[in-house]
Amino acid sequence: MEELKEKIRKEVERLGFHLYDMTIGPRGKDKVLSVKIDDEAPVSIDDCVRVSEHLSAFLDDIDPFEGAYMLEVTSAGAEHPLRDLEEIRRAQGRYIHVKTVEQEMEGHLVEVTETSITIKDKQGKTTTFFIADIEKIRLAIDF
Repeated sequence: MEELKEKIRKEVERLGFHLYDMTIGPRGKDKVLSVKIDDEAPVSIDDCVRVSEHLSAFLDDIDPFEGAYMLEVTSAGAEHPLRDLEEIRRAQGRYIHVKTVEQEMEGHLVEVTETSITIKDKQGKTTTFFIADIEKIRLAIDF
């Protein structure tokens, strides 16, 4: 599974996207390979189609499974969680939601270091959070 995930990651990155997640599992009677992609810009349906067509041809060549399966390529979602420092770094400049024990805040992620992030809210106020204090962090939609 990890070897296949790494191969798929490389193919997704060749197309300019990031592999957010990959799972293989049953859905009803079918086996489904689900691939979630992310990008600095919002991922469109056309992006998903392009990645799906590319991965379909790639998987046909390497034939990783016995029997039939379905390939599903989707966006990671407009408000998906940021799970590690690499994903947080890629979100720099984007609008995010942060929750700590003491507060919740939304704003544009303006700086990321090894130990902290800085967000600028809609009023222009910047706030720095230690990464260790963050309970949840995700992308958010700026209304």
